Amino acid sequence: MITRKSEQEHSVRESMRGGNGIVQLTGLTKPLPANARLFSVIRLTPGTSIGYHVHENETELFYFVEGCARVCDDGAYFDVCAGDAMSTASGHGHGVENTGDVDVVIVAAIIKD
Repeated sequence: MITRKSEQEHSVRESMRGGNGIVQLTGLTKPLPANARLFSVIRLTPGTSIGYHVHENETELFYFVEGCARVCDDGAYFDVCAGDAMSTASGHGHGVENTGDVDVVIVAAIIKD
């Protein structure tokens, strides 16, 4: 099934997961398979963040397309940039903050266990 750019749904979330600013999301396809909860592009403007949260019974995958960010992966902090990827399995937590001066763009998928 093809989802054209004009058909993709855009939304915003203020203080996502307790983070700062407004996170912009673009759903890439609908409907999602039964074992998927999310397949989106996430855009974080400078200073915007997604607060630390733990995933239960699902795994979230991030691929950083543009920009650089600081991530918290189970309490440890790392700097990531375009081309890096991150996986957060069930029972583990993460958060991400745009600490740079350009937008951070992430392709994200959440797969239910």
